[in-house]
Amino acid sequence: MASTKGLMPITRAFLASYYDKYPFSPLSDDVSRLSSDMASLIKLLTVQSPPSQGETSLIDEANRQPPHKIDENMWKNREQMEEILFLLSPSRWPVQLREPSTSEDAEFASILRTLKDSFDNAFTAMISFQTKNSERIFSTVMTYMPQDFRGTLIRQQKERSERNKQAVVDALVSSGGSIRDTYALLWKQQMERRRQLAQLGSATGVYKTLVKYLVGVPQVLLDFIRQINDDDGPMEEQRERYGPPLYSLTKMVIAIRVFLTLLWERYDTFKLSKDQMNLLSEAAIVYTSEFERFVTFISDVFANSPFFISADTAGILWSRDNEEYKEIIVQAGRTYEISLMVESENSYIAWDFSLMQGKISMDIGFSVEYINASGEKTLILPYRRYEADQGNFSTLMAGNYKLVWDNSYSTFFKKTLRYKVDCIAPVVEPDPEPEPLN
Repeated sequence: MASTKGLMPITRAFLASYYDKYPFSPLSDDVSRLSSDMASLIKLLTVQSPPSQGETSLIDEANRQPPHKIDENMWKNREQMEEILFLLSPSRWPVQLREPSTSEDAEFASILRTLKDSFDNAFTAMISFQTKNSERIFSTVMTYMPQDFRGTLIRQQKERSERNKQAVVDALVSSGGSIRDTYALLWKQQMERRRQLAQLGSATGVYKTLVKYLVGVPQVLLDFIRQINDDDGPMEEQRERYGPPLYSLTKMVIAIRVFLTLLWERYDTFKLSKDQMNLLSEAAIVYTSEFERFVTFISDVFANSPFFISADTAGILWSRDNEEYKEIIVQAGRTYEISLMVESENSYIAWDFSLMQGKISMDIGFSVEYINASGEKTLILPYRRYEADQGNFSTLMAGNYKLVWDNSYSTFFKKTLRYKVDCIAPVVEPDPEPEPLN
């Protein structure tokens, strides 16, 4: 477990100085030019044949400003690329392209195969970026977790949660959900992850107890996950620096998708010129190459970006808040007990205690027992003497659990016990309902 002593979360001011070292070379002027040309082609198609209600919705989306968040734009680009790959699958082509009878159709079919390869590569790069970035963040967070069964528990909980989320996505796809439905669900799941992080970071309720008693997460890490996505937090600096080129790419890929959607529905009546074929080809090639360049760049930025900085660097001092601990004097020859009434099985009972030491090192006996409704006792944690201890266990039964600190063996020395304990109800992740089909 890496130490967080003397560290604090990154600040927006620090990120500003960090990003100064990573300027992004402007997008090619072709992005703006081709996006405008694609918009003109879309307008031409709608003049030739008025758009349906569904097509109007797509056109409206193309005319809206992209989302503000970097990660939401990444998901939007991934969604549009998957929609385009769906349209570029030969089975989705108009029949004139699947079975070309003219040299123009044969040439266009060849162009489409090349474009599909370009989008396949960009789509793969997008998935790789998201996967590696997620793994990097989790790995960094785990660096500051206790490297024992508690860290293992967090990994297991994350893996179980991700399996559950993927099962919901799979169920939606199996039931006929569209690509749009799927990505709406994926983004909803992403926002749920963010809400859970915010709950952890705000350190309230069950989550506060869970991370501080059960997991032992350093306060600096909680501060980081609470502040990182604030509207004016560190990530806002990232959005201001790198958002504009990504927003341009988002609008461009939506325009390509809208054009292909409209064209496929009008291909039997709309004669695509050679210049228009080349325009589509150039737009797709410029988009995929510029998007891959952006993803490669932002991956390097993220890979080197720190989560924490020293308090001296930020110009402030950081200190831990210990107000949640209680203190009690356990007199010589006496015991001190805390009873916790557990209402449901699979709850967690957690503790963290230490003795205030003087010139002579002291210890105290500690054990945990379960008492059923008839008063029968079952030893849960055998008696042992400690100077300090932190631990937890999952309950198998509801009922009364007693934590006992034993100083009865001491004839002369009282012990000052500093402790915090809690009973944590099962943290059950709600089963999200699949998004309704459009």
